[in-house]
Amino acid sequence: MASDWPLWEIFIRGQYGLSHRHVGSLHAPDAEMAMLNARDVYTRRNEGVSIWVVKSADITASAPSRKGPMFDPSNDKTYRHPTFFDIPDDVGSM
Repeated sequence: MASDWPLWEIFIRGQYGLSHRHVGSLHAPDAEMAMLNARDVYTRRNEGVSIWVVKSADITASAPSRKGPMFDPSNDKTYRHPTFFDIPDDVGSM
């Protein structure tokens, strides 16, 4: 039964882009069928040049509610900012 099939997340790369973007989800028994179904459902107008299918169960994502603990610590690390380093005067003058 289709409801027993795993859920797949579909990412499409457009003709004029370099990155894939999430376009939707679908159920399929395996990756090959997910790819074929994604092609039929999400690229009907020849807008895609590459498709990624990923089992939803295999995705680990950060929670928006944990945004602070996840991203705030980098603000304390000044060495991650370009202003931390002194740039010699002769760098960039060619």
